Amino acid sequence: MRRISRITVAGAATASLALALSACGGTSTSADSSESKGNLGLAIAYDVGGKGDQSFNDAAYAGLEQAKKEFGYDTADIEPTEGETDADKQQRLESLAKQGYNPVIGIGYSYATAVKGAAEKFPDTTFGIVDDSTIEAKNVADLVFSEEEASYLAGVAAAKATKTDTVGFVGGVDIPLIHKFQAGFEQGVKDTDPKVKVLSQYLTQTAEEGGFSSPDKGKSAAEGQIEKKADVVYAAAGLSGQGVIEAAAANKVWAIGVDSDQYKQEALAKYKDSILTSAMKDVAKAVYNLAKSVEDGKPETGIVRGDLKSGEVSLSNSNPKFAGDAAIQKAVETAKEKIISGDIKVKSS
Repeated sequence: MRRISRITVAGAATASLALALSACGGTSTSADSSESKGNLGLAIAYDVGGKGDQSFNDAAYAGLEQAKKEFGYDTADIEPTEGETDADKQQRLESLAKQGYNPVIGIGYSYATAVKGAAEKFPDTTFGIVDDSTIEAKNVADLVFSEEEASYLAGVAAAKATKTDTVGFVGGVDIPLIHKFQAGFEQGVKDTDPKVKVLSQYLTQTAEEGGFSSPDKGKSAAEGQIEKKADVVYAAAGLSGQGVIEAAAANKVWAIGVDSDQYKQEALAKYKDSILTSAMKDVAKAVYNLAKSVEDGKPETGIVRGDLKSGEVSLSNSNPKFAGDAAIQKAVETAKEKIISGDIKVKSS
């Protein structure tokens, strides 16, 4: 179902936006009035970890930057605040919608309640939410991914790369979304080599405890798994995953990144030779596509899913050692074809 609507607002972002948002997270607006077409476009509100996580949030920012460049309008990206409530999140989204930003996207499942409430109050604004499929509204797009499929391929790669027959999985928070990463990874490992052992650990029970935002927790968990002979460690833990990658590099074992191509992330450059591959989901494309649909006057709504078949989940090939390993590449490609054809059914829990 698609709703035809577009808000066009004269003028650039004003000081009132900064005032409205200062109580509920930092704001960064882009594209000055001399460069814009005189309207406000895409706005995103970051998940835990914020911009600079080299993963999930940064992927969303890349989508925003693409929309800004192509459509020439003003954009906004808003940081979360520590200990914020659903009401704080909703106030942030409503402030953006009130100023005329369209679409407005909550980056992460934690925005579900806020997006639902804001969408009801601003029916002429298109809202999006990444990693949640529970909101049914005519002006909301649920941007979700088959993370378990990319994670399965990561499991295949890990099983082929391990020399110790032990690999690790580090999840940021013990929630259904991250269970998908674990389930796919473990299945991919076992289908490839049943004798390979998978060590799995979650950093916290809730996001508020820092599971997605604590590199020190990720580092400690990875070190524990490496002590138990894991020589490939896959992290689905947001900013905490940086600690996993650091531990892998220090111990000369492989890390597998997540969400973005972490081999290419500038902040992780000194560790890149230890990043075998990354299980990616194209949050940037999902964010950009929603902005484009609004710009075209045909906003996406309902569940919008990215998977291996659509190319919106994948494994990165940036590390030459990974790309040049014929055995790993053959195993990964074979598994990919079987998932797309339906011969392999990947578990999501």
